[in-house]
Amino acid sequence: MKVTHNIKELNNNIQPIAAVIKECIEEEGNDQRVDNFLFKRYRNVPKSHLYQLLRSGQVRVNGKRINASYRLQLGDIVRIPPIKITEKNSSRQTAIAPSNFFTFTTLYEDDVLLVIDKPGGLAVHGGSGIGFGVIEQLRAQNPSWKFLELVHRLDRETSGVLLLAKKRSALVELHRQVREGLMEKHYLVMVKGEWHNAKQHVKLALNKYVTAGGERRVAVSNGEYDDSKSKLSHTIFKLQKSWKNFSLLDAEIKTGRTHQIRVHLAHLGFPIIGDDKYGDFEINKQLAKTRGQDKLTRMFLHAHTLQITHPNTEERMQLQSPLSKDLQKFIDGLENP
Repeated sequence: MKVTHNIKELNNNIQPIAAVIKECIEEEGNDQRVDNFLFKRYRNVPKSHLYQLLRSGQVRVNGKRINASYRLQLGDIVRIPPIKITEKNSSRQTAIAPSNFFTFTTLYEDDVLLVIDKPGGLAVHGGSGIGFGVIEQLRAQNPSWKFLELVHRLDRETSGVLLLAKKRSALVELHRQVREGLMEKHYLVMVKGEWHNAKQHVKLALNKYVTAGGERRVAVSNGEYDDSKSKLSHTIFKLQKSWKNFSLLDAEIKTGRTHQIRVHLAHLGFPIIGDDKYGDFEINKQLAKTRGQDKLTRMFLHAHTLQITHPNTEERMQLQSPLSKDLQKFIDGLENP
């Protein structure tokens, strides 16, 4: 699949985000003040401007005006108007013109659900520095759809199964399944080193923090668990295959914390190859420069299986995405050096 971006030149050093964004609040945003939610997402926009958008009612939650102190709840739909970002404080923003849309493979679709195979390197929604993501493109391509929201997220570099709701009732039901642990998510992940345990439960408290450069990160809590700062996380890892320097694991997440799989593996000394936040940067650099099948230019993390109960029929469904070509090519190189 060939993907082309249309990068617009800026006039007067200012560039607007391409469209209104509607974002569904997931677990990590639950109970967060809406002003803090906006500050974290638009670090290069003056706070005074964001407050003005709140006061004027341009930022809305579930279609209603809210004040800056409103605390977001799981399943809330936040409407964010087009926001201008100055180039001097941010990287150039990438927008995708209709003629250059990404091509998605549809894994399943009916009146209430849409399941696509998300390619690695594509953000699920627009934001600071990103004009269009998966959700904005799908809305632009399907203007007759009155409702379309992400049920969950995948990191930009992660490929695989991505679930969207075409009805609000479906979104509410699927979020209930998430809260009650009824949605089962499995990822394929390649790590540095030889993993020996056939099955291993990892339960750790995680803390979020922001680097001096304004980048969001997550770390394992070093102190006692504090519910006001830390979030308990649980991942089950199963060994699929091991080579001399690498291991392929199935990771089942029992909680949906930010960067959970990546932080758990890095903490255990088995960083995901290609991970530019928590990985082994020297190995990543070597793999990116390698020619042939051993070459890898992104994080080896793929959402391969998602199990849900259909919100209308109540049928148990298993949605699967085959390993993406670039990741499969890397495995082929290990199998046939």
